[in-house]
Amino acid sequence: MENEIEQFYLKQDEPNKSVFLYLRELILSIDKNITPEWKYKLPFFYFRGKMFCYLWQDKKTKQPYVCFCRSKSMNHPKLVKGERKKMKAYYIIPNEDIDVEELKALLMESLNFF
Repeated sequence: MENEIEQFYLKQDEPNKSVFLYLRELILSIDKNITPEWKYKLPFFYFRGKMFCYLWQDKKTKQPYVCFCRSKSMNHPKLVKGERKKMKAYYIIPNEDIDVEELKALLMESLNFF
């Protein structure tokens, strides 16, 4: 499984590759109980054995995003539900600086739902 996870990151084109690698490190730094997993052919992150979030990119625009698994009660203007039933996505603009404090706050808020 670890090979599949690493291959996901390595096969991405820039600038998404750098974005995904940074997001992985950021998510893992939030809490020692967050672990990387390979599920549904996506890089997932689990918190204490339960799905926390995953990384993916929009099919049309290729814009990377973090999708929060327990975000139903989260209300933030940059979280997009789209056609998802239970999850909300936080989109990243690859050629712009990531609002790290905002994303960290959303990650921390999401941990409150466990």
